[in-house]
Amino acid sequence: MLPIRNSNRHAAALMVLLALSSSPLQVAAALTLAEAERIALGDDPAVAASKARSQALREAAVAAGQLPDPKLNAALSNLPLDSFDIEQEPMTQAILGVQQTFPRGATLRHSQRQGEWKAAAEQARTDDEGRKLVREVRNSFLELYYQLQAEQVVTNTRTLFAQLVDITQAHYATGRVSQQDVLRANLELSRLDDRTTRIRNEQDKTRATLAKWIGDSASGILDPHFPALPDLPSKQELDDALEKHPVIEAESARLESHHQAVQIAREQYKPGWGVGLEYRKRFGENPDGGERSDMMAAMVTVDLPLFPAKRQDRRLAASLQEAEAASLTRADRLRELRAMLDTDYASWQRLGERASLYETQLLVEARANVQASLNAYQSGVTEFSTLMRARITDLDVRLDDLRVRVDRAKARARLLYLAGEAP
Repeated sequence: MLPIRNSNRHAAALMVLLALSSSPLQVAAALTLAEAERIALGDDPAVAASKARSQALREAAVAAGQLPDPKLNAALSNLPLDSFDIEQEPMTQAILGVQQTFPRGATLRHSQRQGEWKAAAEQARTDDEGRKLVREVRNSFLELYYQLQAEQVVTNTRTLFAQLVDITQAHYATGRVSQQDVLRANLELSRLDDRTTRIRNEQDKTRATLAKWIGDSASGILDPHFPALPDLPSKQELDDALEKHPVIEAESARLESHHQAVQIAREQYKPGWGVGLEYRKRFGENPDGGERSDMMAAMVTVDLPLFPAKRQDRRLAASLQEAEAASLTRADRLRELRAMLDTDYASWQRLGERASLYETQLLVEARANVQASLNAYQSGVTEFSTLMRARITDLDVRLDDLRVRVDRAKARARLLYLAGEAP
């Protein structure tokens, strides 16, 4: 008796140990949509590259607002070529000078502002890259969820069909059904196997797409619960948010940078300045035996934009045209976003109506149809083909219901992207 009790005790302990060790692993392996988004945002090269470009432009903007570096010049002037004696001629001088130029008008200020607006445009592009990333991850995650759930639905239906095949074969042995019914049952079972294979093929392709953003995590187990998404604002709120969408903010910043380019072109009509200071060392002695005195030179240079027709006028005209093009591009981007909003919002609404119809009517009616067909078949009132059609219809309705709910979630994810949801 004692060995039996010990054996039971060991078996119970082993079962508890297995339960404790396996449960956390199963929970940890279930990948949620929020976790997939976190992984994707944490290590995306496109977002990181855009951030680096934005920082580079900010650094360049600071440099663009600074004066040019001063120039140091050194020279030996009026050296006689017959003897190369620096003390032979009184005009021989060693010159050491420094020069500083000042760009025309407020060119530096506008150049720095232009760089700052370019950096702001790149920062907005970084924000848009993050939002696009979240949108694509959600789309792939939802599609993978559909494929996994669809496989489960087909597998459950196959179990029922396998039971029908057994029942049909048993009825055929007793002469209650024809051989055609047996063949039809086996055919539908084989078609379900083919459908399962096609679904698994789509699963593999979707996992590969998802792995682009989250790596090996895409090959794990997905959370069986329907993926949760943030609440969706109203249509009016979505429309108002388009003006602040990163795509529009980026185009607005580019437009401002072109406006600064126009100002830079206008400043080119003003003169630029340069100043210089030189120390000139003289060698040798004067005729009276005294040392020759050193000299100093100061100079000012001024640009003379006297003929602007082929230079300043052309540059200003080009800058104005580029600013106009940037303005039109912004308007076009805003129009595209509004079209996307109208399309996706209409899709989201209609899919919601379909989802409600499936929940309240189609699923219930399909199940009732299956049950009625089964009862009629068992009573000998209807043929086997009618029961098979009812089963197939029920399967199609359940898959369509799943597809509608997933497609509606995808439309919601696209609308959240348009809402400017911060990742």
